[in-house]
Amino acid sequence: MIDLKTFEVWFITGSQHLYGEETLKLVAEHAQQIAAGIDGAANIPVRIVYQPVVKSTEEIYATLQAANTTENCIGIIAWMHTFSPAKMWIRGLSILKKPMLHLHTQFNRDIPWSSIDMDFMNLNQSAHGDREFGFMVSRMRMNRKVVVGHWQDPETLGQMAAWTRAAAGWHDWQGAKFARFGDNMRFVAVTDGDKVEAELKFGFAVNTYGIGDLVAVINTVNDTDIKTLINEYEANYTIAAELKKGGSKHSSVYEAAKIELGLRKFLTNGGFKGFTDTFEDLHGMIQLPGIAAQRLMADGYGFAGEGDWKTTALVRAFKVMGAGLPGGNAFMEDYTYHFDPNNSLVLGSHMLEVDASLASGKASLEVHPLGIGGKADPARLVFNVAGGPALNASLIDMGNRFRLLINEVEAVEPVADLPNLPVARVLWKPLPDMKTGCAAWIYGGGAHHTAYSQNLTAEHLQDFADMAGIEFLRIGEGTTIPQFRNELLWNEVAYKL
Repeated sequence: MIDLKTFEVWFITGSQHLYGEETLKLVAEHAQQIAAGIDGAANIPVRIVYQPVVKSTEEIYATLQAANTTENCIGIIAWMHTFSPAKMWIRGLSILKKPMLHLHTQFNRDIPWSSIDMDFMNLNQSAHGDREFGFMVSRMRMNRKVVVGHWQDPETLGQMAAWTRAAAGWHDWQGAKFARFGDNMRFVAVTDGDKVEAELKFGFAVNTYGIGDLVAVINTVNDTDIKTLINEYEANYTIAAELKKGGSKHSSVYEAAKIELGLRKFLTNGGFKGFTDTFEDLHGMIQLPGIAAQRLMADGYGFAGEGDWKTTALVRAFKVMGAGLPGGNAFMEDYTYHFDPNNSLVLGSHMLEVDASLASGKASLEVHPLGIGGKADPARLVFNVAGGPALNASLIDMGNRFRLLINEVEAVEPVADLPNLPVARVLWKPLPDMKTGCAAWIYGGGAHHTAYSQNLTAEHLQDFADMAGIEFLRIGEGTTIPQFRNELLWNEVAYKL
């Protein structure tokens, strides 16, 4: 499981020597209380760690340099309790490699009307100390998130929580490895892309491994481990008698378990955080990895089909960002439409590999013909996905930049049974409406593959895109096609400057 409490965000407070030791002692006490308060908030998923108040160019540089080199530090929160002349920050900010949140707050929520004096004013100067700091960050053209509000305000804490989750996802990408078994699905454009530029931009590596490399590992799996895993299947999923030991289709389940164990071993031994495959290149495998991909995703691995390494990486980032929140994150595809003018819907699914972290109720383990790939009938988990707010996201290589495109949706309970569709499936209404949502997606160049989330929001992904320094486009309530096309045009011009 993904434990975000292993990550730290450093709380760094700016001041200066001008105010004297008594005031600086109070600055430190207040900063420690704020850091502890944020750290103790129920919705903050990472550790918030107080750092000594920085008061000079040298202290700022040393602290930010330490943040860069501390492995489990995933970002910093900067706050100016007093005025902190921002030229002191230039050298430190120029080397900062970790994401930054600028918290514009103050220790006291209210002005103490009857007792306020100049001593109080000199101590509590965030209102203009943060403006000085903000100017320098803007002058240096640095990405950051600015959160305004009292540090105990639930809305303020919620914005910080979203940013820390994005920072965790971004940190997880740094040095990550994703395995690509075989190549891209032949002639498909949107799932391909520049893996060299992606590694430069995002910090993760994608390399291809021959399917024979994987098959060799699968063939080392022993019978005892396979039977143990099948027992786990039977304990966790609804499974027909014909799939159990002695049943007519048990061999399909046996082979699926063998593939899962081999895949896990390959990914674990190689230190991979996700993988992609394609049904056009699975020579030596008896069946496509259905339940294997589903269960690996449910355990936090990234996955996408047909060689789509960008969505594989995005699903992994979603898994990290959403860790501990109700709901799930999974690989998804817009498959087919219900164009009822009174109830237009998208049916999302994939051949086999939507994972059961999204499931509404207990999943069913089933074996059916696939009709594609030319392999034996694969085992897969079949289930419906619950209704509720969700989003789809697509990471796209636009040639001169990467674009993160999202569409907020409202998932709905199935409007009818689907007795002949043996795959995981979800129905949703694109926001703001079917025609606008789908048209905007196509204008934006969105892929048919997506990362689907029940627990992340546009705020999480805006923060994530800012950390990556990539284009971000949102389709949701209020989106109109003229406005969206103008945004595309403006962005095109901006990225050519």
